Amino acid sequence: MKHKKIMILALALLLLTALCCTSALAAGGDVAGAVEQTWKEAAKQIKAVVEKVVFPALDMILAIAFFVKLGGAYFDYRQRGQFEWTGPAILFACLIFSLVAPKYIWNIIGI
Repeated sequence: MKHKKIMILALALLLLTALCCTSALAAGGDVAGAVEQTWKEAAKQIKAVVEKVVFPALDMILAIAFFVKLGGAYFDYRQRGQFEWTGPAILFACLIFSLVAPKYIWNIIGI
């Protein structure tokens, strides 16, 4: 009796799998063309998200870090009499790079 239930369950799962699975065929059998077209559409969306979300968020984080580091360097200057330029300079260079990166990064990647 137990084997009969297992066989019925296995056949039901096999039938359900056969009904739910469909073949994905490219138009005219051109799989490479279908993949390229999908990538072109996805690349446009990726580019839009990166330009409108990722780079502005990165710019904001770097700007906040730069001003915090600059303020910390100023307070160290008032306390010790020596201004440390390294931290603020590195953050400023990163901020400038991330501000101008969207202008040329897509040419490098090829999108």
